[in-house]
Amino acid sequence: MTILLLAFSLDRTTPPLLFALATMSLRWWGIINIALLILLYVWARWTYFFYRYELSENGLKIEKGVIWKRYVTIPYDRIQNVDIRRGVWARILGLSDVQVQTAGGGGPYGTYGVFAEGRLPGLAQGEAERLRGELVDRVQRSSVHQGL
Repeated sequence: MTILLLAFSLDRTTPPLLFALATMSLRWWGIINIALLILLYVWARWTYFFYRYELSENGLKIEKGVIWKRYVTIPYDRIQNVDIRRGVWARILGLSDVQVQTAGGGGPYGTYGVFAEGRLPGLAQGEAERLRGELVDRVQRSSVHQGL
């Protein structure tokens, strides 16, 4: 809007003032963008900090959420499949996503068209492989063998 006012101004003293205002608004946009990037970084760190999982004797427990907490427990006898997903950026960074699928399939729609009841994103490749092996062992030791 200020650029249009600069172009249509007839007074010779007004354009420098409007140019100063336009430049100032660009500085404010820069400050707002930097503040937004800082807030997004802090939010990402909090999201990572508040994402927890535990292998208990009854099942896989997942806790996530910064403001609204979500607690999920997946019993071992309901686990059908444990996948490890690695996209291009995840492979470059050495990260993996572990996706746990159950018989009900009531989880959110996944990236690859899979309903994953439990998802553990951003694990190191070695940790993901170890977790997958431990989950498969616990499923096979559970009382009812429905999957794996």
